[in-house]
Amino acid sequence: MITKHALTTTSFQWPGLVSVYKGKVRDVYNINNQFLIMVATDRISAFDVVLPKGIPYKGQVLNQIASHFLDMSAGIVPNWKIASPDPVVTIGKLCSPFAVEMVIRAYLTGSSWRNYKAGGRNICGQILPDGLREHQRFENPIITPSTKAAEGHDMDISPSEIIQQGLMNNQEYTTAASYTKALFDFGSRVAAQKGLLLVDTKYEFGKDSSGQIVLIDEVHTPDSSRYFIAETYQDIFDKGGVQKQLSKEFVREWLMENGFQGLEGQQVPDMNDEFVNEISERYIELFEKITGESFQKADPQHATERIDYHVRAWLSENGFRDK
Repeated sequence: MITKHALTTTSFQWPGLVSVYKGKVRDVYNINNQFLIMVATDRISAFDVVLPKGIPYKGQVLNQIASHFLDMSAGIVPNWKIASPDPVVTIGKLCSPFAVEMVIRAYLTGSSWRNYKAGGRNICGQILPDGLREHQRFENPIITPSTKAAEGHDMDISPSEIIQQGLMNNQEYTTAASYTKALFDFGSRVAAQKGLLLVDTKYEFGKDSSGQIVLIDEVHTPDSSRYFIAETYQDIFDKGGVQKQLSKEFVREWLMENGFQGLEGQQVPDMNDEFVNEISERYIELFEKITGESFQKADPQHATERIDYHVRAWLSENGFRDK
């Protein structure tokens, strides 16, 4: 399945274009300060560093999972999505984002475990007891927010610090926390129906033109979430084994094993075709497990032309045409 056709950058010139923002994974086009066109590329990041090789079909997996859950959860929490005219594109309302990621965790794993193992017991204002083990389930999910850095590393932050620093006011944080719990409960129920455990995830929120707080960006994708296999979780945990994770945590683990954690002076290890292929297959596996649908690969060789055609058609239908 190895293909050289990974979409790692875009440079579209669409009608009404005001500006372009390129994140770690997505290229975001501002149309007339009214809509955002979000193109999910095949770039992959870890430790806040974009890795040198793209992962075929990764952008499609992310966009279609996010689109799937945005549609399913729209009755629970309002969101930014308007349309998804192409497998790697979502178009939505332009919103003013909060510089906070609402991270919620049901298990002690990933960065929270690394922090705990190193002696940390206070995670974003949440005090954890001694004696916990890796991948242990919390009695109740905990919210551990982080700053949303424009560049560099996101940093853990407590709710009181969020309010003190003016990143959100008290009412905004209360609403975002309530939405976070509701979305996580919804995501956990959907995952359970598919034999999965939603371990942790992050949500981002912003305000639309009316001042309403809405869910933005992605939701319940392998880049923003971690899943365990429900059937094997308890037995593996009891034996102190390694949980199979349907997320990109295995990419972080591979990087750490090869001497890279995003620290100054460290070099990103070479990603051979076999490893790139493994990552792609993991992403597709999660798509099929969490949606219950068969993944239909979009043509990767003519991705740019396909995206441009579909987006221009949508723009034309909504009154945006080349002059």
